[in-house]
Amino acid sequence: MSFHCQVSRALDDEHRANLDLLGRVEQAFARPGTAGLADPARILVRHVEAEIGRHFNFEERELFPRMSEAGDGDMAALMIEEHEAIRAVCAELLPLARAAAAGTLADADFGTLKRGVMELVERQVAHIQKETMALLPLLDDLLDDETDRELAFAYAT
Repeated sequence: MSFHCQVSRALDDEHRANLDLLGRVEQAFARPGTAGLADPARILVRHVEAEIGRHFNFEERELFPRMSEAGDGDMAALMIEEHEAIRAVCAELLPLARAAAAGTLADADFGTLKRGVMELVERQVAHIQKETMALLPLLDDLLDDETDRELAFAYAT
């Protein structure tokens, strides 16, 4: 899809990068055993700690209230519910992912980590698809040029 506003393009670029990252992490954790998981686990930890919160917080603070004001509060509420579910999965898997990154993950915890990673991938991919098909086109209609520039700058910094 091609988006008009800067915010939509920035979020779409980030979504595409996240889908690529999630695909690589999913492949790494789909293999049996813990061998070779340190690097994918480090990538996952960095993604959870830095990217998810930043992205979600921006949407919840800047975009969803505007959507609600424009009459799309049901969609904003759904996106927030999904954010909360993804954050819950992240909270459970983050300590295990940190242990895998450090090479200290107990063999007995591998199954729990793997399930958490697969759930995160599934939830995030579905969420990204919803945002790409519904939220981003809506922003093109919702944001005027000045607001778009301000929000794009705020998101970039």
